[in-house]
This record gives sequence, C-alpha cells and structure tokens, in this order.
Amino acid sequence: MTGHAPAVLFVCVHNAGRSQMAAALTHAMSGGRVRVYSAGSEPAAHINPAVVAAMAEVGIDLAHEFPRPLSDAVVEAADLVITMGCGDACPVYPGKRYLDWLVEDPAGQPLARVRVIRDEIRARVEGLLAELGCAGTA
Repeated sequence: MTGHAPAVLFVCVHNAGRSQMAAALTHAMSGGRVRVYSAGSEPAAHINPAVVAAMAEVGIDLAHEFPRPLSDAVVEAADLVITMGCGDACPVYPGKRYLDWLVEDPAGQPLARVRVIRDEIRARVEGLLAELGCAGTA
C-alpha cells in the first residue's frame, strides 16, 4: 500500500454506528493520509443519535453524514475492507484484504456505553494507522 494513500472501507450492517465512527476517526487521525469509505449491507435511515453525540464530544461532526449502501464500486476502490459485526451479511470479494473487528453494536445503547465503544474503535484505528504508516497528529 505504498506509493499512494491507502483506501480503507469500514462496513457494518446499518452503517449507522460503528462503521461511521471508524471512518470519521480514521479520517481525522490520519490527517487525510488515508482515503476512507464506510457502507452498510442494509443501511439504516439515519445515523444513531447517540453516535453523533459521542463523536461530537471528541470534535467530530457526524450530523450531516448518512448511511450509505455497500456497492461493488466502493469495495473495488478499497485496499483494505474492515467488517464490523456483519457476519454473513457482508459479502467477501476475491483479492481484497479483510479484517473483522469484533466491536459491540451501539444501537439501543445509552451514551455512556457508546463512549466506550467509540474509545475501543479509536484504539483499533490507532493500531491500524500505525500499521499503514499513516498516523496523524490528532
């Protein structure tokens, strides 16, 4: 993944929580050195309000983001696909590198629990950025 900005796709079922947090944190923490996408196998109508609130607490505004459907084009654009609780709902494309992050779903959780999930995702993103050589200053 050298010579160009690596592209990472975060996928969860509804693209309303985990994958949105991971994508936003990756973008912010890499200083833009990673191309970031997020999608869902069954996108929700809107992002989880507790997720929006938890991310606002760390200075990341998700208020204008929205769940996006998983498409062949977005998978093909990615160097790395990180699934987050999709199980069999997330298709596997040959030739792509996959990681599966087992992270609790924030759906229906109180803000205090969503903060814990956000912080777990942040720690995973820090490790990912170190691996990619794209750690930023955030």
